[in-house]
Amino acid sequence: MLMALGNEPVTLRVTLSYFIEPNPGERGGIDKYAYQSHALRFAVRRPLENEAAFRQRINAQAAADEQGLPGAAAGGDAGWTIGEKLRARGSLLSDSWTGTAVDLANRGQLAVFPAMGWWRNRTSHQRFNRSARYSLLISIEAPTVEQDLYVQVSQQIEAAAAVPVVVQVPGTAS
Repeated sequence: MLMALGNEPVTLRVTLSYFIEPNPGERGGIDKYAYQSHALRFAVRRPLENEAAFRQRINAQAAADEQGLPGAAAGGDAGWTIGEKLRARGSLLSDSWTGTAVDLANRGQLAVFPAMGWWRNRTSHQRFNRSARYSLLISIEAPTVEQDLYVQVSQQIEAAAAVPVVVQVPGTAS
């Protein structure tokens, strides 16, 4: 559907939210990994990146974070409002990308991946095998398109779980 829209401007908004468990024994903020139990990050495949290169970049980013090195890959990714470095702070991450519909269609993948926290360093607490619950919200805005994208997409996908969806049509009262 995005390919059919061609060079129409679109905005992709990604919001990732997760709960962190505070470190039970840490007082103060000396080490940035000491307070949070774990962290999560998200990344979207870049325009000229194939799936293998995307996976390699995500794995390198996660490994760099684990070693305390800067996690954002060199060069960055144009079009993001906040960017990879700044959006990696806190447990509610949100950023938006603006470009053409065809550019967004060529990206095709989004990854959520772990970052370091005290679960890794305090193995006596046996937290390393726990799952991390999170919410991921993705929306695409195409303000100049008059057709209803939601209806077309909803007919092509099948929801794995029942999720209430609120659709607000621009120009109508909520």
